[in-house]
Amino acid sequence: MTRPGARPTESTARRGAPPAAPLQLSLQFADPADRPLVTRHRVQRWLRAALERPAEITVRVVDAEEGRALNREFRAKDYATNVLTFDYEREPVVVADLVLCGPVLRSEAAEQGIAVLTHYAHLVVHGALHAQGYDHEIDAEAMVMERREAEILQRLGFDDPYAR
Repeated sequence: MTRPGARPTESTARRGAPPAAPLQLSLQFADPADRPLVTRHRVQRWLRAALERPAEITVRVVDAEEGRALNREFRAKDYATNVLTFDYEREPVVVADLVLCGPVLRSEAAEQGIAVLTHYAHLVVHGALHAQGYDHEIDAEAMVMERREAEILQRLGFDDPYAR
């Protein structure tokens, strides 16, 4: 029983919520600048909140050079971007690589006046949704994806990134 005025713990807050899908996570840092901030525990929490089925996901934080090379090779765009999602399988298990470019995330966070941690959470959730088939190329699909991102991030304690 909870005492009046007590704050709910994660276990009591999750009662009634569906159990988290099993997750195998590999977390890699080619750009170590944000390693103290982007912890395994945090990334697992963000991914679990976004996943709708079991998953095997590698999250790799890269420098601008590697980010640019990957974007050029796989998207024919010659610049580093904030997140790249490589989805290999969606059913019955999501299998994907999420590549986050640390320098781009830090720069965007500064431009937007938000915490770097907040931006990482948003882009991990964004990438996980892409890995499950969500997209934002068509306006109607973008609205669905953005609404889902906002819901997940707010449940995690972050502001709606699209309300700015």
